[in-house]
Amino acid sequence: MIEPFNSKFLTPAKTFRRLSVLLAIHDSPHTSQHKIGQSTHLSSSMVNNYIKEFQTEGIINVEGKTNRTQSYHLTTSGQKELITSLLSYSAEIIQLYSAAKREVGERLHALESEGIRTVCLFGAAETAEVVYAATKGTNLQVVALVDSDPGKQGKAFNGLMIQAPESLRDVTADAVVITSFARQEEIHRHIQEIAGQKIKVKKLSDL
Repeated sequence: MIEPFNSKFLTPAKTFRRLSVLLAIHDSPHTSQHKIGQSTHLSSSMVNNYIKEFQTEGIINVEGKTNRTQSYHLTTSGQKELITSLLSYSAEIIQLYSAAKREVGERLHALESEGIRTVCLFGAAETAEVVYAATKGTNLQVVALVDSDPGKQGKAFNGLMIQAPESLRDVTADAVVITSFARQEEIHRHIQEIAGQKIKVKKLSDL
């Protein structure tokens, strides 16, 4: 299920809302409109409007006479729209990811100009994935990844093992790049408490 995320820049368009409802129906034909609304972050009345719209367009068939017995099934046209919309959505997300990676890569070149070649990433979240991918277009090498979350520590990340921040005492890297956009100052202080001044600390937002 594709779920909307809290975005300050991207507002879900009608095409996205249609895709969300179609996916919900595809995944659970016997679900209620209320549950479809919960999974797609839409009001029940808006879901009902889409259901009616889909029926009129011949995209879904509705079986059952009451809310409790009704089920929703994609027609051949519905299956076609679902696949077409999903492919278009995926292509758009990939374009956004590529644009973000290019922008981050340009910022990482600033580290190279300082003579930095090996880096440790602090924060094993989505941003770290983008930063790691962006380093492939630079001369930087990611030698370690740390995170304060015990639930992430010990797990694999692109061939690296996520370590606890205390491992910074033994990490051999030219700089630590904070890939988290939250609590950056707090993380900066924490790194300095652990590693002292022996390693440079860079915030992605400052590059």
